[in-house]
Amino acid sequence: QVQLRESGGGLVQAGGSRTLSCAASGHTFRTLAMAWFRQFPGKEREFVAGIGWNGNSDYTDSVKGRFTITRDSAKTTVSLQMNNLKPEDTAIYYCALGTDYGTALYVSGLYDYWGQGTQVTVSS
Repeated sequence: QVQLRESGGGLVQAGGSRTLSCAASGHTFRTLAMAWFRQFPGKEREFVAGIGWNGNSDYTDSVKGRFTITRDSAKTTVSLQMNNLKPEDTAIYYCALGTDYGTALYVSGLYDYWGQGTQVTVSS
């Protein structure tokens, strides 16, 4: 009943910036948690950044100080501002949506809906 669509991926030079966006369509509900995960070739998806229903946020250590996650007032759109991009940031980035039960936002099982992914490639 909920569909997520990511956009904003592409080719970026190292040190550059890129903003990803994710829009949720369909039914909306309370106490939303939204997050970004990424997947490197041959690897499992890993947590990047998440935001809870009350605006609390969390980031994986490798992106702290470089990435910022935000959400609109309706809590149906989430963005990821990526600054000072590095080649190791190259991955498919996925948007995720779930219910905030007060647990850590990096737990993948928290999220029930996933987008199709958008490719981010950082060249040196």
